[in-house]
Amino acid sequence: MQPFQFKQFAVNQNRCAMKIGTDAVLLGAWTSLEAKPFSILDIGAGTGILALMMAQRSTAELIDAIEIDDAAYEQCVDNFEQSPWADRLFCYHAALDEFVEDLLDEESGMDDSYDLIISNPPFYTDTYKSDNEQRDMARFADAMPFRQLIESVSKLLSEKGLFSVIIPFSEEKDFIVLASKEHLYPQRILRVKGTPDSEIKRSLIEFSFDETVVQPQELIIETSRHQYTAHYIALTKDFYLKM
Repeated sequence: MQPFQFKQFAVNQNRCAMKIGTDAVLLGAWTSLEAKPFSILDIGAGTGILALMMAQRSTAELIDAIEIDDAAYEQCVDNFEQSPWADRLFCYHAALDEFVEDLLDEESGMDDSYDLIISNPPFYTDTYKSDNEQRDMARFADAMPFRQLIESVSKLLSEKGLFSVIIPFSEEKDFIVLASKEHLYPQRILRVKGTPDSEIKRSLIEFSFDETVVQPQELIIETSRHQYTAHYIALTKDFYLKM
């Protein structure tokens, strides 16, 4: 399998169960960096695509990632090392709960919070499982339940930090309720439709510890097959070769 080539970096994904898709690129392009974060964490890194996008877009000096799957972790490390920003990128091979425990351990020597946390979490909650355990773990929400993700973010996020996530639109209300229990509140919401006539499929949500009133925005990807909207092109043109 050939690497997925972006304008400033390439991503190998032959060892990763979850391949690069529109969700990750949208989240990496949409996430706000106006606060100029010093430290960024990508939870459930997979290929490392989100951390790499953050490295391209930001001046953050510390960009960490966590990945539990052995093969994906190794590939993520390779992708980081081959990128122009290898000195700012680091991937931990750990489960999220282990990582939180280590980070909050005063004797670990690790910094105890991040200015930006970003995640494209597994969110298929179907009871069906395939015969490919690696793909199942990447795809199904029982590998990283939303509640665990939110609770972990609330412990890892700095006081003025932002948490950026993409989830199914059908999960938006429940996710916001779960987040509010950890005092995390939406700052921006972008709802994504494939075409003008299709249903909303995804919600990109940015949270912080500040409560505010949010007016959700909408993004349509295509007007017809491969006819991308100006909004989508503007968002992704710094990454996709043909934009």
